[in-house]
Amino acid sequence: MTPPQTPQTIRTIQETHVTTGATVWLTGLPSAGKTTIAHELAGRLREQGHRVEVLDGDEIREFLSAGLGFSREDRHTNVQRIGFVAELLARNGVLALVPVIAPYRDSREAVRRRHQAHGTAYVEVHVATPVEVCSERDVKGLYAKQAAGELTGLTGVDDPYEAPESPDLRIESQNQTVQESAASVYALLTERGLA
Repeated sequence: MTPPQTPQTIRTIQETHVTTGATVWLTGLPSAGKTTIAHELAGRLREQGHRVEVLDGDEIREFLSAGLGFSREDRHTNVQRIGFVAELLARNGVLALVPVIAPYRDSREAVRRRHQAHGTAYVEVHVATPVEVCSERDVKGLYAKQAAGELTGLTGVDDPYEAPESPDLRIESQNQTVQESAASVYALLTERGLA
């Protein structure tokens, strides 16, 4: 029979039980499946006892980056803010899942460098769903609005998207289930000792 845990032994256990954090950045076009995969992965990681936060791009825009537009400069600022929060969480033992378009390579590389400077794990996942599939899914109706002339600056259509040249993982979500996509990210995290 094990002795009862006192506040002191609980504190000692908490101090010696280090949870590895990391940022998992899921980049891809609108309606590629980034957020859906992130939430599926988050559920799986939580079941395994990990501390997880999903930093959804739409929520960040509403609460952290309100007032920013969609110019290249504003998009860069938005990505850097998200990257700062993700690295802070990851540095403190949280697995930060970031399903955010982040259309420009230099913005994503700046986030990677921030993580490297702090010795924080960073994994880039390219959800490489073709624009034709994304426009069929059209989860938020953005492609329909763009086609009707009600919206301009849609990433991957009339605004650039610079796909990662060498992501840690590339997912073609049109060829697998959400569960399979999440499992492939989970497998990579496990292989790297992060899950």
